[in-house]
Order: sequence, then structure tokens, then C-alpha cells
Amino acid sequence: MGTQKRTFPMRAEQLATTDKRLLRGARTRGTVLRRAVDVASLEGLDDVSFGRLATDTGMSKAGIQTLFRTKEALQLATIDYARDMFIEAVTRPARKAPHGVRRLRSLIDHWITYAETPLFEGGCFRVANIAYFDSKPGAVRDALFKQQQEWLETIRRELQYAVESDEIAELELDLAVFLIDASLCAANTALRLGDKDVIDKVHRTVDSLLKES
Repeated sequence: MGTQKRTFPMRAEQLATTDKRLLRGARTRGTVLRRAVDVASLEGLDDVSFGRLATDTGMSKAGIQTLFRTKEALQLATIDYARDMFIEAVTRPARKAPHGVRRLRSLIDHWITYAETPLFEGGCFRVANIAYFDSKPGAVRDALFKQQQEWLETIRRELQYAVESDEIAELELDLAVFLIDASLCAANTALRLGDKDVIDKVHRTVDSLLKES
């Protein structure tokens, strides 16, 4: 019979050291990704690099590369981080409203605040990047497309609920989702150019679709 290797529990000081390292790593990762989403919204994901982020954050390039390994992994982490921020700013607050018209209007209102404030330095992260990567197959494109589909499905779900509960008249769901998303994308560009009147146009576009049954 072979001898079993004995294992020993980690001492309290070892656990404390490990916890501190994990916390420090999480903070460093958060700092890097927070800057990365701003760079990506301003200049695109292609400009998200170890060297650029090291310069912008004052951290070492080697340290950042240790966290993310490859540029693609860094870009994918940036997309995930932007998605989490979008959820916190737009979709999660809107969940307080009942399903249907009121939640859809809440989603639109929170999206306008998200783009107008803006949450990212360059405005909507998705709008800033998806047009560049839509013809570039790969993991980055797939991640952006998934994020896009999640948002469109969120809009569609509330529109469908509104129709099925007789809040609004029957409409062509795919077309309505397209029109709402297109108006928001156009609004992001207009807001970057200083056109505040576009907010009223977004509301009027949405209102035109939400006719009572």
C-alpha cells in the first residue's frame, strides 16, 4: 500500500496574506478595466493595449500583462466589464418598473442618462465598437454581438409583454426593436456632437410605437 500524502490547513497568517494578494489583484484589475472601457469608448478596442493602459494608469506593463496574458483576453475582459457597468446603470434600475410599457420607458430613460452623462468617456461602449468589429470574425466580435443581442432581446421582451397584456396595439416586434435601437444609436452620436434636442426625438419615436390597443 502506498503512503498517503498528508495535507495541513493553512495558518491564519498565510490565509491573511493570500486574501490581501487576491484583494490587491482584484483592485488592480478593476482599475485597469475601468480605464480600458473609457479608452475603448473613445478610440475603439484596438487601442486597448498593455502599453497604453500602463501609461494611463501608472502601473507596470508587465504587471498588467500578468493579469490578462494576451491582448484578446484584455479586450474580452473589457467587454465584460462594460457589460456589467451597463447592467448596473440601465437594465437593473429599470427592473423596479412593472413589465411592459413602464419598464420599456424606464429602460429608455436610463439609457439616455447613461449616454448623456456619459457613463463612458466616449458615450455608448457598444455603439463605439460594434461597427468596427462587425466584419471581423473572432472572439471579440462574438462578445460584442452577444452583448448587442442581449440588449435587443431586453427591448423585445418588454414590447411583447405590452402587446400580450393589451397595453399597446399589435405591432411588428422585430421592426419596433430595430427602430428603438436605431434611434438610440443615432442619439449617442448626436449627444457626442452636442445635440440635446435628440432626446425629444427618441421619446417621440418610442411614443409612436406604443399606441394603445
